[in-house]
Amino acid sequence: MPPRPYVLLSCATSADGYLDDASERRLILSGPADLARVDEVRAGCDAILVGAETIRRDNPRLLIRDPGLQAARAARGQPEHPARVTLTATGDLDPHARFFAPGAPRLVYCATPALAKARARLGNAAVLIDAGDPLSLDFLLKDLAERAVARLLVEGGARVLAEFLARDLADQLDLAIAPFFVADPRAPRLNLPHPNPNGPTSPMTLAETRRLGDVVLLRYLLGPGGADHRYLRWAVELSRQSPPSETAFSVGAVIVAADGEVLATGFSREQQDHDHAEEVALRKLTQPDPRLRGATIYSSLVPCGARASRPVTCVQHIVAAGIPRVVFAWREPRLFTDGEGAEQLRAAGLTVVELPELADRARSVNAHLTG
Repeated sequence: MPPRPYVLLSCATSADGYLDDASERRLILSGPADLARVDEVRAGCDAILVGAETIRRDNPRLLIRDPGLQAARAARGQPEHPARVTLTATGDLDPHARFFAPGAPRLVYCATPALAKARARLGNAAVLIDAGDPLSLDFLLKDLAERAVARLLVEGGARVLAEFLARDLADQLDLAIAPFFVADPRAPRLNLPHPNPNGPTSPMTLAETRRLGDVVLLRYLLGPGGADHRYLRWAVELSRQSPPSETAFSVGAVIVAADGEVLATGFSREQQDHDHAEEVALRKLTQPDPRLRGATIYSSLVPCGARASRPVTCVQHIVAAGIPRVVFAWREPRLFTDGEGAEQLRAAGLTVVELPELADRARSVNAHLTG
C-alpha cells in the first residue's frame, strides 16, 4: 500500500486568528505576493481539498493561475491542474459551482447517508465515494493514496482544517498572517474543534518565516516523531520537485542549525543537470558558515559515497563543510554506484541517524527507477 499523502494545510488569518469575517462577502486576507506563493504550492500538489461549506460560501476555482506553472506540470507528465477534492456530510452541493467545472478530476467523499442525495444532485459532475458514517478522514487519505495522490493541499474551511489538526493528520501548516484584526466572535477562526483533554498540543516545528509584502508567512512542520521525523519528511517532499531522470535518484535535503533555524534546502538537479540535493543545499550557503559546526543535514536518501557524474561525493562535501550530524531515510539501492555513504560518514566521525520508517516514502518518489 502506498504511504498516505503528505498533508499540507494552507490558510490565511487576521492577526487575531480569524479566517474570515461574518459578512456575506469573502474577506481577502492574502496580498499579491502570498497569492503567487500559494499558486506555486498548488503546482507542487496532486490534489486540493476544501470543505463543502467553502464551495457553497466562496465558490473557489482551485486552479493554477500561472501558465508557466501549468506548463511545468505538463512537462513533468502531470495534469495542468491538481485534482479537486471535497467532503460532505449532507450531499448538498450545487453541480454548477466552479468546483465541478471541467479542467481537473473532481472527487466528492460523502458520508454514507448523504450518498444518494449527492448522486441525485451531482449526477456525473464528479466521482462520488462512500467515506463511511461518520465520514472518515482516514478512509479519505487511504483512498487518495490508492489514486496516486502523494501530496494533498488542504485550503479550508475552518472545520476541515480543525479536524486535520485535531486528528494529527497534517504534516505541514503554511500560515499567512494579515496585518489587521477582525475581532468578531461570529466569524470563523483557526482553532481546534474541541478542547484537548490532555492539555496543550505538542509544539509545532517552525521551519520558515517570510515577509510577503504586508503578510507574514509562518511555515510549521507537524506530525509524530519530533523534529528529526518532521524535517526528514519535509526533505522527502522536496525530492518530489526534482526534474525527472532515468539515470539518477530524486532526493531532497534540508540543513538545520543547532537552534532549529533552517539554513538551506536543495533537491536533485535543482540548479544543474548533475546536482545532488546535499551539494545544492551547501552551495546556497556562504562558506565557511560557522553555524554548520552544530548543524544537521537531513536527506531523503543516504548521501552518496561514490558517484559517476562528478569527482566529489556528497559525503566529502558534508565532511568538508564540518556538519557533525546526518539523518536519512532510505539506503541507496545498488543501481548506479556501490557507495557506502552511511559507513563512510561514521568512519569520518559524524553521527549518522537512519529513520527506516520513512524509507517507503522516499522510495515511492523513485518508483520509476526501482520498480
